[in-house]
Amino acid sequence: MSFMPPHMTPDRWLGQLFASRAAQRGGVVRRSARDVERIVGCSRFEDEIRRRGFRAVRNGKDYVVFCNREPLHLIE
Repeated sequence: MSFMPPHMTPDRWLGQLFASRAAQRGGVVRRSARDVERIVGCSRFEDEIRRRGFRAVRNGKDYVVFCNREPLHLIE
């Protein structure tokens, strides 16, 4: 069982994510899927990304959030 500080709420976690320097500059942030599921839930996380007009991918154990509205080009 993982520990989450009592002061960490889903709203606070999302606020900190999108207030990060990388997010504010339109960059990329990465968060573990486990933290997303445990703290805010995947549906709410994905809804918040869509609401902001951002895009994200989930690969293995991580979400990668592109904090801008630029097109994505998948390279396989």
